[in-house]
Amino acid sequence: MDKSSLPCHVGIIMDGNGRWANLRGRPRVEGHKQGAHRTKEIIEAAAELGVKVLTLYAFSIENWKRPEFEVDTLMDLLDYYLQTEILELLQKGVVFKVIGNREKLPDKIRYLIDQAEDMTASNTGMLLLMAISYGGRDDILRAVQKMALNGEDIANLSEEHFVEHLDTAGCGMVDLIIRTGGEKRISNFLIWQAAYAELYFTDTLWPDFTKDDFYDAMEDYKSRQRRFGAIPEDIDTLKVTPTKCT
Repeated sequence: MDKSSLPCHVGIIMDGNGRWANLRGRPRVEGHKQGAHRTKEIIEAAAELGVKVLTLYAFSIENWKRPEFEVDTLMDLLDYYLQTEILELLQKGVVFKVIGNREKLPDKIRYLIDQAEDMTASNTGMLLLMAISYGGRDDILRAVQKMALNGEDIANLSEEHFVEHLDTAGCGMVDLIIRTGGEKRISNFLIWQAAYAELYFTDTLWPDFTKDDFYDAMEDYKSRQRRFGAIPEDIDTLKVTPTKCT
């Protein structure tokens, strides 16, 4: 693939695990397990292409409303992932970070997250953000609360200063959001950071979303014209401006 004009920051809403299992007559948890295997493949594909930041929507703050058994299974999968996959990420140079409301997470999960972040902090490769117990509105609310607790002048707040208090501080805005599973909404995912993101929807369920499907999304992004609200002087001569990843 021609790697010019690729997005710097990609977010993925990994939807369709439960439906994948239901279509095969299996318990929903089997879909989540298969989805976890798929996640590893897509992380590798993004790193190989030179994506600078990859944010995966693993568990939304609304997902706490799901049946207790399913939530427990998801936490067990996260526990397993944090203990078995981090060494491989370390070897590949990936930096791992979790965004979201950690207060709701079990103590063991929080400990494993801290450990994984510390282990990969000195890496220089792709930044992998895992959105766990995350909600875009909650992210914004917590940012305002942090500023208020710090006694900052919120009345004269600038956008540049505000983004420094979001969970994604220093990661840049999102260039592309991919959602699998057929739904066409962003479901409270990075709602500030995705203000001008390109959106890519596919009917493919997450456990079936392959590396080639990911490449298709990248090619689709490259064909788009991003204007960020501006009106070009001559629409006929407008050319796609390559994304500058720094």
